[in-house]
Amino acid sequence: MTTETPYILLATCPLGLESLLAEELASLGAYEIKESFGAVSWQADLATAYKACLWSRLANRILLYVDSAIVEDENTLYQAAYAVNWLQHLNKNTSFAVDFKGTSKLLKHTHHSALKVKDAIVDQVRNANEGERPNIDTQEPDVRVWVKLNKSQVYFYIDLSGNSLHQRGYRLQGASAPLKENLAAALLIRAGWPRIASQGGALIDPMCGSGTLLIEGTLIAADIAPNLHRQYFGFLGWLQHDPHLWKKIWLDAKERSEQGLQKKLPLIYGYDASIKAIEAAKSNIETAGLSQYIGVMKKEIKDLVQPTHQGKLENQGLVIVNPPYGERLSDLPAMMYLYAHLGEKLREHYHGWEFALFTANVELAKQTGLRKIKDYKYFNGALECRLYLFKIIEEYYHARIRSGQTWAQHLSIQAPQDAQLESLSEGGRMLLNRLQKNHKKLAKWLQKEKITSYRLYDADMPEYAVAIDIYGQDLHVQEYAPPASIDTNKAQERLFDVLKALSVLYGVREKNIHLKQRKRQAGKSQYKVLDNQGQYIQVQEGLAKVLVNLDDYLDTGLFLDHRPIRLQIAALAKGKRFLNLFCYTGVASIHAALGGATSSVSVDMSNTYLEWFKNNLALNGLSESKHKAVQSDCIQWLKQNKQRFDIIFLDPPTFSNSKRMRETLDIQRDHVGLVELAMQSLEKDGVLIFSNNYRRFKIDENLIKKYQVKDISKSSIPEDFKRNTHIHVCFEIRWPQDQAQVPQQVQDVWQDALQQQKQRRKLPRKPLKIEKS
Repeated sequence: MTTETPYILLATCPLGLESLLAEELASLGAYEIKESFGAVSWQADLATAYKACLWSRLANRILLYVDSAIVEDENTLYQAAYAVNWLQHLNKNTSFAVDFKGTSKLLKHTHHSALKVKDAIVDQVRNANEGERPNIDTQEPDVRVWVKLNKSQVYFYIDLSGNSLHQRGYRLQGASAPLKENLAAALLIRAGWPRIASQGGALIDPMCGSGTLLIEGTLIAADIAPNLHRQYFGFLGWLQHDPHLWKKIWLDAKERSEQGLQKKLPLIYGYDASIKAIEAAKSNIETAGLSQYIGVMKKEIKDLVQPTHQGKLENQGLVIVNPPYGERLSDLPAMMYLYAHLGEKLREHYHGWEFALFTANVELAKQTGLRKIKDYKYFNGALECRLYLFKIIEEYYHARIRSGQTWAQHLSIQAPQDAQLESLSEGGRMLLNRLQKNHKKLAKWLQKEKITSYRLYDADMPEYAVAIDIYGQDLHVQEYAPPASIDTNKAQERLFDVLKALSVLYGVREKNIHLKQRKRQAGKSQYKVLDNQGQYIQVQEGLAKVLVNLDDYLDTGLFLDHRPIRLQIAALAKGKRFLNLFCYTGVASIHAALGGATSSVSVDMSNTYLEWFKNNLALNGLSESKHKAVQSDCIQWLKQNKQRFDIIFLDPPTFSNSKRMRETLDIQRDHVGLVELAMQSLEKDGVLIFSNNYRRFKIDENLIKKYQVKDISKSSIPEDFKRNTHIHVCFEIRWPQDQAQVPQQVQDVWQDALQQQKQRRKLPRKPLKIEKS
């Protein structure tokens, strides 16, 4: 063979990349191109084969076809391998290895088949060199022989690439489930990044992980050959290798790289909520030599805005993301809210940009609120995925979002018609009148504070002993258990009066009224029991989005009477460490995080509530890397805790005898010990916000003497609960201003913490070993 002789070659690739790879090979000078399953066959001269090894962003391997034959068993396989003229490709001084792919009825083990081919090659070289044989090197051989068996047809190749070409050499650190480099390049090419980059558009990856998409995007934008700095290729030890031709091709690629980096590159930036991922990305980017061209920053989805690092981006650009797929069933709810929040942030801050989403879950892709333009099927390993392409313009928003409908819309009352009034009983009309008055009294306050979830009515009329709460466009009705003296049928009539009055006042359909009855059930008059629908709706409170369930549980996931406390926590939280004990669904932690808390810990025994909290985190674009959920008995956790917090929210139940607790909890009896434990985790200038719902609660005098205790119950009751000022009590508890009054045990804990902090500051920084924040 000479360098002018056309070679028959095969380029392998991940499934789904075949057509893109064919286009890439054609651009390098290949011809007679044919696509097959996970591979592309083609013809070219040696120079083009070298270029493919150097420039292919998509191929796994570049294989040079040597020969083929029909085989039946190990003997015929050996004979076929021995018949190949291997002396054209290697000699006695050449180390080699054999990779064998494929099986048949009589060739069932690829390892045994590879040994047969190896024996044939060794025997041929040894017979030609008076008994001297080549060495075997499975790690980095001079020549790697690649054999493919398809039914009874065996194909022999020389692997010109060596190790898989997706291994560029820069990815020393990996995040969870990282993309292979050639798949990342394919996603960028399909998403139109080469076009966008040539027009000066930016590239943003809001969940960048170890930075693979960012690095591949920069290599494309700067016209850098992906394997320019690769030290090992399979052809370097091949007998027909032309070093002068290879050097010329490599120097040409190096010159193009230098020219590409001299021009003004587009803005390329990545974010991730995990400090571990950011450190890995920085390390990989530095290894790739691209630190001055790529920026990465720790940032949660909630903080995602259009970048302004280089001023206003006139040409906008591409947002591309490979988020978690929610492969575990338990992860799906949180992933659904994460995708929805991502879509919301893109619509808010990236209007006019293009967006590419790579995921294995079709339903999750729909949660972005965007209608796809195109999608392409690819495989991430064995997992079938799709690349969805979007334009972030109103034309491609889902109808619900385009029309402005949101979960947080407020219910408005309507003027009852005469016929509707006639359908109500006398008591029903009286109730309707009271509901109208309550609504009118609250209306200005609701509008001013932008409150969409509130209590409208709480047994204001003794004969209608229900609590009515508004959640966005839904009504939550709880009946208080009537005394035994009230006839069951009469109680049911009154309950129907409530439902009819609400329908008349708000014009809502039956599905928007959620009824619960706090009473024992008996006989044929049983009421509706707690359900298992799993339906959650989204409501807004301050900056926080909150998931509520109005059917399945006695409580909805949002204690409305604690609204002022949560908003106060949000106002205090900036730069603070927050602890939420008996955290329930973690809404106070969401407020703290959105208020700027540096970190938070939320503790509860219920896994159901903690999963709910994690979904609330995802809904608000927050990550568990900064905001931890801990399943534990709060009392036992406090006894073992070594951390310090600036704000602690302690909202225990009035009574608990959960099987998971070592002891029962009676808040009046046990609150002193509970507060004492919480105070040991509080910084000396911090605040403990202690609340409970026991109507006859009296705080212990010893606590008042020992700490600074301020009763804020009155100010913590919101406007919609002022008809029932005993709904809860609330106290702010702080350490005395005179540190001498602080117990010595707690002072010792503070001093130990300060000493450890000083020691940490003295340690040399090792970016690759930084712990999660």
